[in-house]
Amino acid sequence: MPWQVQGPGARKKKKQNMDARELTLASLIHDTSCPGELPVGHQLRRKKDWSWSLVVAALVGAFGSSFLYGYNLSVVNAPTPYIKAFYNETWYRRHGHPIDPDTLTLLWSVTVSIFAIGGLVGTLMVKIIGKFLGRKYTLLVNNGFAVSAALLMACSLRAGTFELLIVGRFIMGVDGGIALSALPMYLNEISPKQIRGSLGQVTAIFICIGVFVGQLLGLPELLGKESTWPYLFGVIVVPALVQLASLPFLPESPRYLLLEKHDEAGAVKAFQTFLGKADVSQELEEVLAESRVQRNLRLMSVLELLRAPFVRWQVITVVITMASYQLCGLNAIWFYTNSIFSKAGIPQDKIPYITLSTGGIETLAAIFSGLVIERLGRRPLLIGGFGLMALFFGTLTVTLTLQDQAPWVPYLSIVCILAIIASFCSGPGGIPFILTGEFFQQSERPAAFIIAGTVNWLANFAVGLLFPFIQKSLDSYCFLVFAAVCITGAIYFYFVLPETKNRTHAEISQSFAKRNKAYPPEVKTDSAMAEEKASSQPEPDLSSTLDSHGQNQVPKCVFSLQ
Repeated sequence: MPWQVQGPGARKKKKQNMDARELTLASLIHDTSCPGELPVGHQLRRKKDWSWSLVVAALVGAFGSSFLYGYNLSVVNAPTPYIKAFYNETWYRRHGHPIDPDTLTLLWSVTVSIFAIGGLVGTLMVKIIGKFLGRKYTLLVNNGFAVSAALLMACSLRAGTFELLIVGRFIMGVDGGIALSALPMYLNEISPKQIRGSLGQVTAIFICIGVFVGQLLGLPELLGKESTWPYLFGVIVVPALVQLASLPFLPESPRYLLLEKHDEAGAVKAFQTFLGKADVSQELEEVLAESRVQRNLRLMSVLELLRAPFVRWQVITVVITMASYQLCGLNAIWFYTNSIFSKAGIPQDKIPYITLSTGGIETLAAIFSGLVIERLGRRPLLIGGFGLMALFFGTLTVTLTLQDQAPWVPYLSIVCILAIIASFCSGPGGIPFILTGEFFQQSERPAAFIIAGTVNWLANFAVGLLFPFIQKSLDSYCFLVFAAVCITGAIYFYFVLPETKNRTHAEISQSFAKRNKAYPPEVKTDSAMAEEKASSQPEPDLSSTLDSHGQNQVPKCVFSLQ
């Protein structure tokens, strides 16, 4: 049972402890000075609470986490023929005959797809690791997976053992699964609500940069050669070591410190460091409000979250968002890119350089999204992104069907490909990770990221497994399937998704309450409060309505999830 209700005596003692904690926090807020505090006038002129610590935490966290995820998505493309030749040579040395083509295809498919299996395993590990280590130290420990995977894959050729490459890809998937859950949680919890979307978009930006760097280093002039392809995997240690050397000097998530570790002084100092100011009373009050109403709650399990009526539509929305993120067809674009460029008349040896344009477009679109997300909001970018993808998928289907009718048609196909990539990265490419962090309260968030990550990696695996059959059956018309997915997602978000820009986690939860037809323990309507006040005995020592809610009304809104 996720909601544990304590007796009146225990609640009274709990309230006294909470009051003492809040008094301690008040003194810490007023007495603790911040060495880098900005002048008051300058603080008032700043509309967004950016600080160097906040920027460095986002950059360093993403460079050692989501960057590596993006890098490993693209890094296997360039050395594919050399890796297959390595598999064949190893097989011949062991068995005395060349490898069967079907066996080679199977080994290569396992090498590529096992990354998603590792990602699923990593996602399922996040809650256990994060509960004891916190957000920051989960990211730091995760670098151990990255370093070990890099060493295994880089040494596979010299050792003459292709199994090392496969195992390394699996371990790298574990790293990606942990990173794509722990990093968005960390960024969500350290950022003020005014810039939560922009800071959260750093995750998507570094995924795109990772894809681009993987394409760049895979060029024949760099590491995309038969003698140097193992170094493509050895490069992975660089971001991991940078994060290991930098992140320890930054604070843990203040929300984690206060709500889960009950470290008031540490939470105040963390807020002061990340916000670059000494007066963090407003931020502390928001967290304390959540702390008061969740004082009797513990971390929810995945099953408990799935069964909780007051987060039903949040869970459904996260599942649909993550499924749309993977099933929208962007992976199919990479399959067609080389053939479309070739039919457009681009020489075969120049195609890898032209392909870099796709990575560049990804990065620029993700940066654009980060710049405008706090102005436009999440809804327009997500709905507009999927809508534009559906439009350009339809256009691409037409141009692929008619590409032999005129010499300029293949060039229109190239424009459609770049437009689809830009549409994806301007919204659907990063917002799903932001929404997962915004939809749920502290006690629900780890389980929510497990659900989101599971859907993400299972859908990723399904696309890799099923797309060759879809493409073989439908040819270029397969893009109509993806257009339908995008349209369905856009329609759902238009009718269901509330805007979360510049809203607290409690306000976002309340916006779903009417659709859920159930209010979370910390959210009640005025009529519900009046009814409960009339049916309950008043207590003269209540200090606030919020404390009354936390002390007396919790038993009336408990949901049994056994």
